[in-house]
Parts: sequence; C-alpha cells; structure tokens
Amino acid sequence: MKRNRKVKILATLGPASSDEAMIRKLHEAGADLFRINMSHSSHEMLRTLIQRIRNVEAACGRPIGILADLQGPKLRVGKFAETTVELKPGQTFTLDSNEAPGDATRVYLPHPEILESVKVGDRLLIDDGKLHLKAVACDGKTIVTEVVSGTKISDRKGVSLPDTILATGVLTDKDRADLDAVLATNDVDWVALSFIQRPEDLAEVRKIAKGRVGLMSKIEKPQAIECIDEIIALSDALMVARGDLGVEMPLERVPGIQKQLIRACRREGKPVVVATQMLESMITAPVPTRAEVSDVATAVFEGADAIMLSAESASGQYPVEAVATMASIAATIEREPHYPGIIYAQRAQPEATGADAISLAARQIAETLKLQAIVCYTSSGNTGLRASRERPEVPIIALSPVIQTARRLSVVWGLHCVVSTEPTDLDEMVNGACRIVVEEGFGKPGDRVIISAGVPLGTPGSTNMLRIAYIGSDGQSGI
Repeated sequence: MKRNRKVKILATLGPASSDEAMIRKLHEAGADLFRINMSHSSHEMLRTLIQRIRNVEAACGRPIGILADLQGPKLRVGKFAETTVELKPGQTFTLDSNEAPGDATRVYLPHPEILESVKVGDRLLIDDGKLHLKAVACDGKTIVTEVVSGTKISDRKGVSLPDTILATGVLTDKDRADLDAVLATNDVDWVALSFIQRPEDLAEVRKIAKGRVGLMSKIEKPQAIECIDEIIALSDALMVARGDLGVEMPLERVPGIQKQLIRACRREGKPVVVATQMLESMITAPVPTRAEVSDVATAVFEGADAIMLSAESASGQYPVEAVATMASIAATIEREPHYPGIIYAQRAQPEATGADAISLAARQIAETLKLQAIVCYTSSGNTGLRASRERPEVPIIALSPVIQTARRLSVVWGLHCVVSTEPTDLDEMVNGACRIVVEEGFGKPGDRVIISAGVPLGTPGSTNMLRIAYIGSDGQSGI
C-alpha cells in the first residue's frame, strides 16, 4: 500500500473505531499507526485491539505500528458538600489534607505530593485553567491561595501545576500495571509517557521496558521545555501534546514551542508527533474548518514525522473522513512549490558518524542524479532514522528482516517500510532491493535507485556502503 505523502498519520482508536472492519477502513484511508489510550482501555480491550490491528496488518501486507498511551498522574481536587461552589477573584481559598467535603473556603486535595511541593507564588490551574489560583502560604499540609480569575469550582476537577515540579515520578500504580500488560503482549511498538517533567522521569520506564518498546515522551508541561534537550536525548520519540501544554502555558506560546520541538527533534533525528485538536470540528462535522487545515499544514511544512487524530477518530461521527482529510491535506502540502525549500532550510547538519555521512551522501546522490528511490537495509532501525533525518525529496524504502523494527519505523517521516529477508551476498542485496522497488510501485525497469547497507551483511549498526543500481528489464536484477 503505497502512500502519496511522507508525513505519517497516527489515529486513536475508541468507541467509534474499535472493530476490525473500521480499523481496516482507517488504515486504507491513510492511518499508518494506531494509538490505544490506556486512560480508557482495559487490559482485555488492549489485547483485543492489538489482535484486530495485527489482523488488518496481515490482510493489508504492510507493517502497522501500535502506540500505547499511558494515562499518567491525574491530579484532582476532592468533593464539595454542594457539588459546586461560587468563588470571587481576590478571595482566599485553601487546599488541604482534610477529607471533609469542601465549601466556599476550602477543599480536600488527595495528593500529598502537591501539598509538599507547591511554593508561595506558584500557580494552580483548576478545570483546564477555568479557575486560576496563586499560592500565598504553604506549610506542606495546606496551600492557602488567592483566586486570580474564575468564579466557580466543582467536584473532582483537574489540577494543573505549571510552576511546580513534583517530587514523585510520572508513573502511577495504574501506569505500572498498564505498562506490564503492554509489555506482556510483546506486540506494542511504542509507549507514550504522559506529563514528563524532567529527564529522570524516563529512567523507571526505560528500566522496566528494557528496549522492548520505543519510549515517546509527551511534552505537555512547562518544566519539560526547560530541559528539553536532555529529555530528547533520553527519548526515542517526542509528542507535542498541545492540549495540556495550552492549559499550563499561555496559548499564544504553543505554536512557537511546537516549532521549537519539531526542529530540536529533527536535529537529533528523533521522530516527533504533533497532536491534539488538529481536526477537532470533524468530531461532529464531515469537513474541517479553514483554521484546522492551516494547523495541519503548518505541522507538515515544519517537517513533523507524524500528525495525530484523537477524538476525531476515537469517538467522532466521521473517523474515516477525518483520516482521509488529514491525508489529503498532507499530500497536497507536500506538493506545494515552497515545500522543498522550507524543508531544506531546516535540514540539520550531519553528525560525525559513518551512518550520517552515508545518509547525507545517499540523499545528495539521489537528488543530483534524480534517482527513483533510496533503499536502506536496516535491522535495528537506525539507518532508517538517519535516512529520514535528511528529509530527501525522493522516496525512502526501509527494508528490514525484523518486523518489530518495520513496525516501529511506521511513525518516521518518509519511510515506506517493508519486511524482507536478510540478503546473503551483495548481488542478492541489490537484486532484492530492485525487485521490492518495482513490487511496491516506486520504480520500473530502467530506473535507477541508490542502496545503502552494511558490510559485512547482517551486522547491525555497520552501514558503510552505497550502491547505485539500474533496475533490470526483468524488474528484479540490479545492474
């Protein structure tokens, strides 16, 4: 199944898209990998959705990635005697460890880590920022705040802490149980970590995962932005989670941060996903707004690896239309005359490694000679990532004998992943590459391609060879 675009589409599964027939429709419409939101999925549902995705994968003959998104800490206030209370800007309001129902002066906060961590001057945003509080006194068990803006608070509303670093890590007991369930399936490719604050938050997950899944850090807190380079270095991929980021930071800063994160990931060769409300109106409407089309286009112009649908595909009325619309926008933008120049202007300098030098040379040769495709053999996936980092104008076909690698690379910009056998010699390598280029619809006899691989063959991390090959008249042999 050949895509006519290079940016990938990540679609969230949910009530509107959990049966196998719908998953196949979403894949055929353009979804390259699927997100399972563990906030709303039981372990039984997790296993069921994985099996359905793998059935679609087998039927369509193309590797499909699976991302399990851990819920992360959900911080909420307690309950009120009257369910909802009215507040006034300027009044004091207290959050404490008293489990009694709240009133217009105080409420129970069932999170001792917040009571211990908040400092005078820190902001507390309640109910997605509808209520803005500022701490004026703290003693480790009680936070006295002043109401800055907002007029009411009600039962179990969420608490955001844009100025506070919590002493606890990001994994809750639920997350640990969900992570164990994800790893037990041995069939999930990525795990997304919610509410990352600092590089140390990745340590526990990486220790548990032991390389069995890729770790995708969701950037949705201001604290993460302050140490983003360290977080990128320890992550396998990043997600720009604009929903919570827009709650904890001024909304007008989010577009600039999105550009900053995309460019930082591109420099490091780490995949980056742009998420949240990209086609929000398509939850209830069959067409998007002009502003949403521009939003998707901006992410594509910036060179994001993937763009994500949340409620649009999970619970919306038009999940297939949402995927098809996103695919159409992306493909159209990539054909725009200004697109190559914008992508080229943001291209990162290669690192001083053999893999980067080979990838740079492959792109330059392919574009100079106007070759049909770059074909890279990649066992671990690193060569595919390096090839994508160059953002070449020609298609990249990533061949891997390891299906887990091909699935994980499904989130990476420009990679058309194919599961292939490991060649035993150079002739088999070249002939196999030419045959797959023709079979996958990227070339025909007489076309030329460039092939990157490692010698000796089958040695991970040894990419050190480039070969230009003509596709023979039989559509298989390379000359």
